Amino acid sequence: MPAGVGRRGLPQGRHLCWLLCAVTLKLCQAEAPVREEKLSVSTSKLPCWLVEEFVVAEECTPCSSFQAKTTPECGSTGYVEKITCSSSERNEFKSCRSAVMEQRLFWKFEGAVVGMALVFACLVIIRQRQLDRKALEKVRKQIESI
Repeated sequence: MPAGVGRRGLPQGRHLCWLLCAVTLKLCQAEAPVREEKLSVSTSKLPCWLVEEFVVAEECTPCSSFQAKTTPECGSTGYVEKITCSSSERNEFKSCRSAVMEQRLFWKFEGAVVGMALVFACLVIIRQRQLDRKALEKVRKQIESI
């Protein structure tokens, strides 16, 4: 008999595989790094920190509720740092990623991976028990037929 012919349960496994792929893709999209928005070519609209050298005046801090509503830089990550551009001496805010946020995202990812590993380990154990029962039943029928 060719491999895979007459086996039941393969379509269910295939659906489970597609479900796993969809969940993994959704997790990867949720954990993907935040991309900077595309800015226009004219330098007058560009933030000064893209064009000039700058000094960080205040380290990366979480946005207050007021800043979250008024400062567009807070929208992407929820964290912002205050910078001072060298030549124009303008003070601006720049979106940043904090170590606390990165650590939280890392542990969420690790938890998801461990959870998925446990689910699939249980599925393997259940499937192995089913196959063992089928093999024992087959041997029992062969012995009874003698």
